[in-house]
Amino acid sequence: MTVIVTDTGFAPEDWAHGFLPLEAFDTGDGRDGGPLAVSVPSDTDPETLGNLLDGPALIRIAFPSFADGRGFTLARRLRDLGYAGRLRAAGHVLADQYTMIRRAGFDEVEIDDDLARRQPEDQWLFRADWTAHDYQARLRQFARVSA
Repeated sequence: MTVIVTDTGFAPEDWAHGFLPLEAFDTGDGRDGGPLAVSVPSDTDPETLGNLLDGPALIRIAFPSFADGRGFTLARRLRDLGYAGRLRAAGHVLADQYTMIRRAGFDEVEIDDDLARRQPEDQWLFRADWTAHDYQARLRQFARVSA
């Protein structure tokens, strides 16, 4: 079973339309005119992501290992190109990485039940206030105190 992690905690999967593999999206195969979601492997060349800007309501980027940081680059590239849809990190993501996931541009994380049991919701929620503890926020707070 799949668990979706957001800033408000754990939730069940809410995407009911399935995912196209990137190759099928690139060739146009499998499109039925309904809401579209695409799965992007971590080894995708970031320079090829421009074709995803029009179409998918949801892009899911694979994290095959918690030590594989290529998904962060893909997410940042999509956001920099102007992708405004839903962006999901899927796979081996740790609660400790949640702040970086959100700052890279992801909206949510998809994990399996086993990982959710090993890293319960409170560990993810501890990192959910990801905008309050960044360098710029600390700098602004320091400037207010110094003024």
